[in-house]
Amino acid sequence: MYSKSLLIATCALAICAACVRVPWRNEPVGSEVNLALTVEKNLLIVTSATIQGRPGRFILGTGYPRTVVDATFAQSLRPTRRLALKIGEKQSLSFTPMVADLRGVGDAILGADVWGSKAITVDYHAGLLTFQKEGIHPESMTVYRFTGEPKINIEVNGRTVSAIVDTASPDTLVLPRGGQSAHRTQARLKVGGVDFGTVDLAIGDVTAPRVGNRVLSKFLVTIDYGRRQVGLWRDPRTP
Repeated sequence: MYSKSLLIATCALAICAACVRVPWRNEPVGSEVNLALTVEKNLLIVTSATIQGRPGRFILGTGYPRTVVDATFAQSLRPTRRLALKIGEKQSLSFTPMVADLRGVGDAILGADVWGSKAITVDYHAGLLTFQKEGIHPESMTVYRFTGEPKINIEVNGRTVSAIVDTASPDTLVLPRGGQSAHRTQARLKVGGVDFGTVDLAIGDVTAPRVGNRVLSKFLVTIDYGRRQVGLWRDPRTP
């Protein structure tokens, strides 16, 4: 009896998942480019792109204004100030990176400068990063306006704070430590109208709160860099 009930429930969930219609479903043909994403150590790795024709471990960093290229990887590229990120058969995005030692974490962290004034959508469930030339589609989404880095409003222990959407953070949430030493603690967290209850978070060396992938992965996240908007859609495909 239990096995039969479990099978019925599983089938029902599968049918519901198949019927889910994501907010940008009516995107005009040819106005978007889909890139494959994998999750490694709770970081988002863009696997179907190249820089100057070279593949690598490229981390999606929505909270970074500038793209950072690892010094060792940069040495393997032909000398040039401007680089090109190829994301499709006919689509290349030009950018001027910063060069730094990423200490083996990745070959590059793709920042906001790569996407220009266009929008991107992160679909954690499907493993897709969508480059949207038409901009954000806010249907069914909670939309936040921002200046500087992409930000959303969250509640921490009942207090509303503005937090950077940081897909280069594998954590739940990192709060500025101020005069405290770095440590871990717990707090009641609400994001996008969803009450996550009491979660584990970090107090660390950041200048502003940063929401990471452990929370963001529960949503479909759209960032429109041109219109300065972030859209969150609670993804029913993700428990």
